[in-house]
Amino acid sequence: MSSNTQPEASKMQTPNTGMRGEIQQKWGRFNAQEIAALKDKDDLVAQVQTKYQLDKGKAQSDVDAFAKGRQL
Repeated sequence: MSSNTQPEASKMQTPNTGMRGEIQQKWGRFNAQEIAALKDKDDLVAQVQTKYQLDKGKAQSDVDAFAKGRQL
């Protein structure tokens, strides 16, 4: 008998500091480890570009709009 009611570990372990705490809400394909490993906004742009198969300009504009001048 297996139970599917266990909470997803990646959602429970998402870093909850500043912008990092909002990244998984915005881009659900990131797990907690990937979010914790982000170094700066350029790194976030590269990861968004890769995970969502966007061109660099679109990924950059999405991250810029999300960040609104905040630092990662």
